[in-house]
Amino acid sequence: MLEVNGLRVSYGGIQAVRGITFHVNEGEMVALIGANGAGKSSTLRALSRLLDPAGGSVRYRGKELLALPPHRLVGEGIALVPEGRGVFPRMSSLENLRMGAYARNNKTEIEGDLEQVLGHFPRLKERAQQLAGTLSGGEQQMLAIGRALMSKPRLLLLDEPSMGLAPIMVQKIFEVIRAVASAGMTILLVEQNAKLALEVSQRGYVMESGEITLTDESKKLLTDPKVRACYLGE
Repeated sequence: MLEVNGLRVSYGGIQAVRGITFHVNEGEMVALIGANGAGKSSTLRALSRLLDPAGGSVRYRGKELLALPPHRLVGEGIALVPEGRGVFPRMSSLENLRMGAYARNNKTEIEGDLEQVLGHFPRLKERAQQLAGTLSGGEQQMLAIGRALMSKPRLLLLDEPSMGLAPIMVQKIFEVIRAVASAGMTILLVEQNAKLALEVSQRGYVMESGEITLTDESKKLLTDPKVRACYLGE
């Protein structure tokens, strides 16, 4: 579904991503792990067209993605859950969720998907009329994921969904991520919690200093001595 070849991202004279190549198959969850500053989030920002890469090619379902303006991506079936959640703070939870479906027209389908999202996140149903800016960090993360799901994406890009959350919230959010993945959605997961990311994904890529240095099936990366020493605290 997604083919990335030689992607480079620069900030001024600093190269954050140094010509990386990887792919994501349809229906697969792939984890991109690495230390803070490795270039993971910069990669997702380039894929979602929030910044222009310095070079490389990104093909999504056979189409060159970098030729498209950012606003076209939702219509193509790509949704990003950004690092830091990015909810609309002065809108209610319900309004935030409905904003996720702004490019869709079938009201019956939208209402059905809204019920499904609220079923995944009962807390959001309780907070439906509450301003998003007053929600807890975990609730905002639920809202950001729910908003992305409301666009009915084919490819879901998740940027650090566990960051700054209490363990019980992380557990709940990853239960939903697993459920969405098991229903067939394609997911590219960027996550600093390497153990968690590798436990829920099929394959993984390890990024170091803007380069991919290791790739394998996730279950094999979990037992790799280098991964265990550098990312699993062993």
